[in-house]
Amino acid sequence: MKVLHIITGLGVGGAEHQLRSLLRELPYEADVVTLTNPGAVARAIIRDGGRVRNLNMAGNRDLAALPRLTRLIARGHYDVVHTHLYRACLYGRLAAKLAGVRTIVATEHSLGETHLEGRPLGPGVRGLYLASERLGTTTVAVSPTIARRLARWGVPERRIQVVPNGIDSAQFAFSATARTSVRRQLGLPARAFTIGAVGRLTEGKRFHVLIDALAELPAARLVFAGVGEQEQALRARAEWLGVGARVVFAGECVQDGTAPAGQGPTLAGVLSAVDCLASPSAEEAFGLAVVEGLAAGLRVAYVTCPAIDDLPAASAPGALRTGRTATAFADTLGELQRSRRTRLPVPDAVRRYCVTATAAQLVQVYEAAAARAPLPHPASEAAPKAAAPDAAKAPAAAPTHDLSTNLSEKEGSR
Repeated sequence: MKVLHIITGLGVGGAEHQLRSLLRELPYEADVVTLTNPGAVARAIIRDGGRVRNLNMAGNRDLAALPRLTRLIARGHYDVVHTHLYRACLYGRLAAKLAGVRTIVATEHSLGETHLEGRPLGPGVRGLYLASERLGTTTVAVSPTIARRLARWGVPERRIQVVPNGIDSAQFAFSATARTSVRRQLGLPARAFTIGAVGRLTEGKRFHVLIDALAELPAARLVFAGVGEQEQALRARAEWLGVGARVVFAGECVQDGTAPAGQGPTLAGVLSAVDCLASPSAEEAFGLAVVEGLAAGLRVAYVTCPAIDDLPAASAPGALRTGRTATAFADTLGELQRSRRTRLPVPDAVRRYCVTATAAQLVQVYEAAAARAPLPHPASEAAPKAAAPDAAKAPAAAPTHDLSTNLSEKEGSR
């Protein structure tokens, strides 16, 4: 079986890291296409031995990307096309259908109650999503919570399969050596109580709540592991509240040492360096950062996390559900600060989310989807040829780039 994964971008993020982890485990030949932003995770996949192409898509409405993607899929003779994230699902499902691919799988990573990857869930977004979903064979939900949301939207339950995100928990095991070195790197005092926050610095993550809470926690420190458009606003808020000197922006933190030279520590290093984790997001689809924090032995204060909330209450004793306000977080984090206990045994919840088991479940999804997928319609078989003239109209500045080849050539010239 030959699989093509299509994802909106490959900067540092939960869905992007999840794709990389799965590529290491799945027993199939696989390629990756990123519509845009071939960032740190693209480099990591390539260093793992994978192949990544950048479609150079100019934006959400760059329709010229569709014939290029269709032609790429048709030439690759893929048995399965697997799409990840909203824009990739819209373009990838349609392109795969036009290219005559029988088995089209999509993973829904980020569907909240009111937003989808930061987009308000208005009639337009929902309509496009459902129209695109009908082109596929199976939609994978990363948690039972997401499966229920999809069903409420109108996705037929027979087309929904729950395959939870998975992690390599050993990768996040606490390291005293990493704690010392990362604290030194980030300028954190050795004994300062330090709160960690992991994720893209976007409005939907509500990280401003933690800055407000920090103002009520004298002597505590706060480390953000992530980048995003809200960084300057968060910095300004911290300065305005008088806590700027106690907030550290660590930048992109990949899961191992594949970041470009001069960038921040690894994610595992940050999790070893901090004393607890805080997740103020009210719209999580899974809560991968929470599970990673628990794998590092951290206590985690969170608002919503389907990965934990969908399990029996005793599965994660270190996960503390709290209110949405800064005061609620200050109260919970203050209790953790006073307790002075920084590490717990890895809970059962983490063991439930083993990436090897996740990959095995995904194999079953592929095989079941392939068994019931309809044969391509004759018109679909001809679609790639019909699309070729349109492809010639694509801007010359946006060709498809094979990043794997480019990286190999650069490394070979050193």
